[in-house]
Amino acid sequence: CCSDKTTHQARTIQSGCIQQQPNAVMISFIAHPIRATLKQGLSRGRWARSLSTNLEWEGGLPDTIKRVGEPTAFPNEGPGMVYEFNWALNGDGVTPLKRSAFRINKALDLKVAGLQPPKTSPLKVKGAAIAEAGSDALSFEEFDATCQAARDNLSLADHLYCPEGHVPGTRTGVRVITNSGSALVSDLVAYLDRCPKASPPESMPITCFVFEGEEKKFSGYSIEEIEVAVNSSDAALDAGEPLKEARSVATVVVAAKKPSLQEVIGGIE
Repeated sequence: CCSDKTTHQARTIQSGCIQQQPNAVMISFIAHPIRATLKQGLSRGRWARSLSTNLEWEGGLPDTIKRVGEPTAFPNEGPGMVYEFNWALNGDGVTPLKRSAFRINKALDLKVAGLQPPKTSPLKVKGAAIAEAGSDALSFEEFDATCQAARDNLSLADHLYCPEGHVPGTRTGVRVITNSGSALVSDLVAYLDRCPKASPPESMPITCFVFEGEEKKFSGYSIEEIEVAVNSSDAALDAGEPLKEARSVATVVVAAKKPSLQEVIGGIE
C-alpha cells in the first residue's frame, strides 16, 4: 500500500539488480530467499560439472564403462541369417555360404522365407520306396559319396529351406535341408507334425538332404547307431567317464532335377 513515489524511491535499479532501501522491506524479504536459491543452484551446477570432468577413480574406470559400445556380430542377424541355426547346419555337414538358411516350423515361417503356404494341411502322402545303403541295390560307398556331394552342393546354394517337424503320429524329429523353393517345402510342412522349436537347435534323428538341380537322379537312405553323452551321476563325472548311450539316426538323400515329394517321404518313413 505504498504510493508511487515511495515505491519509486524504494527501488533503485543498477546493473539489472534490485537494491534494498529502507522502505523496501517486502521486496527485501522476497528477494533474499530467491537469491539464496539461485546461489545454491549455481553452486550445485558448478559442483556437478566439476565432478563429471575431474572425478577420477582410484582403481581406474569400472568394467561396466569399458564394456559400453563394444561391437557384436549378433545385430547382423535377420531372416535367413541366425547364427545358432547355422551352427546346427554345420553339425549336419552343410555350411550356408550365402548366409541364407531359413528354419521352417510353421506356415508363418514359409511367408518369412518368401514361400507360399500349403494348400492342404495336414497333408496325407503315400511315400515311394527307396533303396537302403548296404543292400544289393545301394552300396555304402555310393551312398556316402552321393551324400557328401549333396552336402557340398547345398552349401553353395543361394538359399536353403529347412522344414522341421515330427514324423506323423510319432515324436521322431525330422529336418529337411533343401535348396528347392518349389511347393516341396510347403508340402513337407503340411505333412510333418509340428514340433517345438528348440533353442539352441540340435541335430534331429532323421536328416534329409534334398538337392534340386542334379542331372543324375539318386534316392537312398542309411541308418546307423551313434553314441551320445547323457546326464550322468556325479561319481561318473568325478571319475572322468561320462555316460553314453547308443541312438539310431537316419540320413536320407534325394538328388534330382526335380526332387520327388513321395521319395523324400518314403525315405522318412
